[in-house]
Amino acid sequence: MLQLGNNWDHGLQAVARSDVGLRRGNNQDSLATAPASSVEKWQSRGHLFVVADGMGAHAAGELASKLATDTVPLVYNKLRDLAPPEALRAAVAEANLEIHRRGQASEDFRGMGTTASALVLLPQGAVTAQVGDSRVYRWRADRLEQLTFDHSLVWEMRAAGQISGEDGIDFIPRNIITRSLGPNPEVQIDLEGVFPIQPGDVYLLCSDGLSGQVQDEEIGKILGCMEPEEAVDALVHLANLRGGPDNITAIVIRVARIPDDDRRGHSSSTATAVRRPVNPLVMGLAGLFALGALALLAAGYLLAAIVSLLAMGVAGAVAAWQRYSEPPVRTYEFDGKPLGRGPYAAWECKPDQSFADRLSGIAEELREAAQNERWMVDWNHFNMHCNQAYAAGHLGDYGKAVSEYCRAISFMMSELRNQRRRSHTGDAGALN
Repeated sequence: MLQLGNNWDHGLQAVARSDVGLRRGNNQDSLATAPASSVEKWQSRGHLFVVADGMGAHAAGELASKLATDTVPLVYNKLRDLAPPEALRAAVAEANLEIHRRGQASEDFRGMGTTASALVLLPQGAVTAQVGDSRVYRWRADRLEQLTFDHSLVWEMRAAGQISGEDGIDFIPRNIITRSLGPNPEVQIDLEGVFPIQPGDVYLLCSDGLSGQVQDEEIGKILGCMEPEEAVDALVHLANLRGGPDNITAIVIRVARIPDDDRRGHSSSTATAVRRPVNPLVMGLAGLFALGALALLAAGYLLAAIVSLLAMGVAGAVAAWQRYSEPPVRTYEFDGKPLGRGPYAAWECKPDQSFADRLSGIAEELREAAQNERWMVDWNHFNMHCNQAYAAGHLGDYGKAVSEYCRAISFMMSELRNQRRRSHTGDAGALN
């Protein structure tokens, strides 16, 4: 579990998790979180998040996805002269080229590839870059939207009008992708946006190990009624409880507020250079020393006045260094023209009795399995969540019912992991 640090008040809650699943021996998924470290970097580069799902024999898939999530943030933040959308596209293209080079250099890694879904949150809005069938979603006010297009055979055939609706789900394998990073030296990269950001928005980046097992409406209902950390746990556990056939990776980001309310709908074709601000304390000291020098000079203390002037000069030098020691921060303007055609799908996701009952059934199945296997479980804690969920559902508060059932399921899954750990180590002690 990875949680976003809080070096400054960036207004985000973000949690990331990658799980091997139940049927894979290794994890070929990878992720990256690269939040802006300051207000200035937020204004020029924003917050960047990436999910990648690798493919290839041996360790090839692991290497491909790791190269993607290492390269994209590094290159994106280096390309300061490009507007963020162009820098993001260039960074993904560079990742593709690096994966291809490594694949060509070794027979074991030849043909390796990976999906890549990237999200940048900027003052002007959200921008995504997409290759493959990992996904970026946005939840807002009980509505879930898929911002990215799946580069899969099913989606491509739908876009071409060859199938419609749910047609093709049964006879077309859903895991056949039509585009990935690595197999070829060049790749077509989809950019989407700019999507306006509002406080309360929740974004999800995930691999198909999650979206393939948990329905979109279910994803939206969980995102809407749980904090990011609990939502990540619930989504991963639900995917595993439905077989966990693939690696599962998710990043959940909640926008608590927008720093400085700096939402400017500008154009990506122009850039304004903004110098770094000077620490007010340094400027205050320089002014204080200047006034002190004048006062001392007027009082006839020449030597002390000279010392005060020298101190003023040092403070001025520090101020100049702060302002000009690094290249100016560039802020880019966006013209409001869409970069792509997203969102590509939308679902109304208000929690309801049907979903609460579904989760209740899962919780009871876990209870029965634990009792049959005589696992040691803190039943008081588990029953507390189930009872609170039942009571909330009886009162029609389905959001609370869903969140409490999810907490019960997550708690039980944690207890079962502890049970397995104790079994492997031979520890048969009771739970506290």
